[in-house]
Amino acid sequence: MKKQRIIRLARSIVDEREARELRRVLLEDGYLGMGQEVRLFEDELGKFFGGKAEVVCVNSGTAALHLAIMAAVKPNEEVLVPSFTFVASFQAITAAGAKPVACDIDPLTLMLDLKDAAKRLTKRTRVIMPVHYSGAVGNLKSVYAFAKEHKLRVVEDAAHAFGTTYQGKRVGSFGDITCFSFDGIKNITCGEGGAVVTRDRKIAQFVKDARLLGVQKDTERRYAGQRSWEFEVVHQGYRYHMSNLLAAIGRVQLNKFSEFAGARQFLAKNYQKELIGIPGIELLPVDLAAVVPHIFPILVVEGRRDKLKAFLQAKGIETGIHYYPNHRLKFFSKKNTRFPTTDKIYSEILSLPLHPGLNPDEQKRVIAMIRRFFLYERTL
Repeated sequence: MKKQRIIRLARSIVDEREARELRRVLLEDGYLGMGQEVRLFEDELGKFFGGKAEVVCVNSGTAALHLAIMAAVKPNEEVLVPSFTFVASFQAITAAGAKPVACDIDPLTLMLDLKDAAKRLTKRTRVIMPVHYSGAVGNLKSVYAFAKEHKLRVVEDAAHAFGTTYQGKRVGSFGDITCFSFDGIKNITCGEGGAVVTRDRKIAQFVKDARLLGVQKDTERRYAGQRSWEFEVVHQGYRYHMSNLLAAIGRVQLNKFSEFAGARQFLAKNYQKELIGIPGIELLPVDLAAVVPHIFPILVVEGRRDKLKAFLQAKGIETGIHYYPNHRLKFFSKKNTRFPTTDKIYSEILSLPLHPGLNPDEQKRVIAMIRRFFLYERTL
């Protein structure tokens, strides 16, 4: 019997176009570090976001968050952030010398609960970090109203939300500071990479310098294929710049974005249509006309999440759990702090396969196996 191919939870979607551009940079351009290719990618991303914001590319989404927080806070100041996020959000805050203040989430959107956040405000609170879970952004207008009321900067963790629109505008084209990830499985990839997008020129310049070890104005020289031999450094920096190789991949991926977005939205809509009404599953309310989903999470109720996960794994279907709450990690845990919604959601959340390479037959198999599981469960 022929063994069925494993259905991947996520994967990179690349082809000969990326390979050609890598070959061009390797063999024709000959400069692999940060240079003209990065500048072109940043310019193209700037147009993607409407031309008003400045884009600074770095070597990961975590680096983007780290430098954005570093630009916005002083040591020991506090950042409000949902516990229900990947650990990178918290590590970026502590790396910047700030303190993450974990908050609970809204049970419908899985975004930061502003009522809970309000209880955790102190005189040291300087930033609120909404995390755009699965590609949706929740009520972003309320986040900015909250920030304005309490005189906070907003650093959006938009690692999942590249291409999503809010009130008709692309996330990143408005607001304060927005950070994206271009790792191997995001909505577009550079292999590894990230970007800080902001209309605040001081923030943008800080990030430009900090990604190059704090060397002032080195970005302009790198774009011209030059190096700074005599320079000034006035704050901490890191080796976080993006290479021409990564930018070359990203430029091709950006040209494919509409194709990728359409595939992700089509697959997510199909999941919504086919899974609604199955006893034991709850779907999150997501407007897929505006959201470009990075993952497709469902809630598996009545304590059956782990059984379903194991059942699908046995059938060759990968699933994920996005995410393990940060307040449960020793490094970030605090005594006597409760997050009832986060803990409940964590026990139920399960991500299904979603990527542009998932074909219709594979998705049908995923859906059929989910239905089979719940039919079997009801007969026990």
